[in-house]
Amino acid sequence: MKILKTLLFIFLYLTIPSLVFAQNTQRKVVATGGDGVYSLLRKNGLEPTKYYRAFIKLNKKNLTENNGLLKNRTYLLPTITKDTITNSETVSVTNKVEPKTIKRPIDTIVPIKQVNNPIFGKGYDDVLLKNNTLNGSIYYLISGHGGPDPGAIETYNNKLISEDEYAYDVTLRLARILISNGAKVYIIIQDKNDGIRDKKILEVDYDEVNFPDEPIQRSQKLRLRQRTKTVNTLYLKHKGAYQRLIVTHIDSRSKGKNIDVFFYHHHNSKSGKRLAENIHKSFKEKYAKYQPNRIYSGTVSSRGLYLIRKTFPPMVYIELGNIKNKKDQKRILNYQNRKALAKWIFNGLLVDYKESKKLN
Repeated sequence: MKILKTLLFIFLYLTIPSLVFAQNTQRKVVATGGDGVYSLLRKNGLEPTKYYRAFIKLNKKNLTENNGLLKNRTYLLPTITKDTITNSETVSVTNKVEPKTIKRPIDTIVPIKQVNNPIFGKGYDDVLLKNNTLNGSIYYLISGHGGPDPGAIETYNNKLISEDEYAYDVTLRLARILISNGAKVYIIIQDKNDGIRDKKILEVDYDEVNFPDEPIQRSQKLRLRQRTKTVNTLYLKHKGAYQRLIVTHIDSRSKGKNIDVFFYHHHNSKSGKRLAENIHKSFKEKYAKYQPNRIYSGTVSSRGLYLIRKTFPPMVYIELGNIKNKKDQKRILNYQNRKALAKWIFNGLLVDYKESKKLN
């Protein structure tokens, strides 16, 4: 019997350390195209809402600015934790101290809500739902032109740049922020394979569609009718809700004409005017902060453009700059500036939403 006990002791002594080491080894996985954090965790048997924050903490250096995955990059998976301790673990502590409730790490118990939308492109497709500030609000976003019509065009370093690509990029960035703050968003003009692009030169293409998946008409008049009908149909579907339409364009003027971002609204719409003024105020404040030595000359005014006259929701029509002017090109070609444009527009929309709630 003593010999058996001795042999058992030696066996356990030699094997337990290796078992512990094996259990503590961090699992690694390689991200493939189309993977987001949520999908990667699910594929590897981990509940995303439980392990999301732990994953981000482990892999922060290998993630994009928006916590997106990089294709073919290796990532560490969080160690699986148990919600309750086992009987053997209980025995090991009860003889020494009073039993204590063992809490899971805070980063595994905070519920994380996230949606995946491929329209935003790789690295941006996972959208973290930060809060419900805009819960109940509905936004329709139209980026100018699209499909057979690229809008205003210009050459930059011998490469063609077009209005629709840059207006669309700002629109996607704005949509993503709105969704993360609890809003319901309809992106009326869509390009299924472009997404948000952190590039200076955005390649011109002609494959944009009208929501939900309609080819964009070649005739300008028919194009305007098409997107107007889409917005108005959705507006009637959501009648009674807080609804706003934001249209983004980039102007084309003489190369020497540097313009600030300016805003149009319907001449009879008090809500539309207030919307435009709130975004305008946001831009004035940001220019005063970041460029205190220059005067911001962006304006708010009414105008009788087709989309302004014919669409039902209170709306603002935004001109982001002059595509032919060198200074304005810096505003729209630098993706960090496009990111700022979207954030500044959002700041104005947020103020407008809160003011409208107070008025109602």
